Amino acid sequence: MDWVVRIGLIELALGGLLGWAMVIRDEKPEWLRRIGVVAPQRIRQVHLDYVMMGLILIGVGLAVPDLPTAVAAALVFGTFVNPFLFVPLAFEPEVDKRLWYRALAVVSFLGVSGGLVVAAVVGPG
Repeated sequence: MDWVVRIGLIELALGGLLGWAMVIRDEKPEWLRRIGVVAPQRIRQVHLDYVMMGLILIGVGLAVPDLPTAVAAALVFGTFVNPFLFVPLAFEPEVDKRLWYRALAVVSFLGVSGGLVVAAVVGPG
């Protein structure tokens, strides 16, 4: 599962880069307001979630190299989309009540939780 590890590293790098958004949030919050951010606390959530999801992919990719490709793809999808779901919330906190948002959240959560359960069952290679 080299590609899962590679995507995990990309997510980890993205989380690291989002640390700069944390600096902006603390040092220049007016910049965020200027682009429409009304819930700046969501920036911390997306930052930390990409770090965690990247680490999850790296761990699973290394520990379970024989994970079925479809399961790995669902896990990758979920670990990318879950953190990203905080971004629209930063601009519009009520977006989580919309059907498209809720549907995307359910699908991404299923990808992560289902993928991790299968990884646990398949076990180390």
